[in-house]
Amino acid sequence: MRFKLGAVGGTFDIIHKGHIKLLERAFSESEYIIIGISSDEFAFRRGKTLIHTYEERLNKLKNILERRYTGRYTIIRLDDDFGPTLDREEIEVLFVSKETEYKAHQLNMLRRKNGLKELSIISIDMILADDGKPISTSRIRRGEIDTNGNILLF
Repeated sequence: MRFKLGAVGGTFDIIHKGHIKLLERAFSESEYIIIGISSDEFAFRRGKTLIHTYEERLNKLKNILERRYTGRYTIIRLDDDFGPTLDREEIEVLFVSKETEYKAHQLNMLRRKNGLKELSIISIDMILADDGKPISTSRIRRGEIDTNGNILLF
């Protein structure tokens, strides 16, 4: 593995194929992962509409991860964009989607200002649904696609 400690964050309201790819990549490159899940309050401040509470999202993610990654992760509550990646020196890499890569660059600017080493950034391409558009929670919520990107017929 390339890294000892990596980090990934998200809302994880409806876990879909894109989330799974992001997590698989993180675990394939890091011995241990800190996973941040947005708190309900933080998600609402960001303008997100949630279907599931923080506790529901946490439990769903744990159930998925325990099948393959027992003992290799910690899940934390995120109340801001950066969580522990802003000041924890031992974190080496941040895994993001192309959609959120700009935040990783903002984070590295702040880390430099604070005298910390920049994180390596591994950006994962968005997974496309059958219609060639990215899989997203909002599209799933609207009933356009399922969690695997299959088109749902009305």
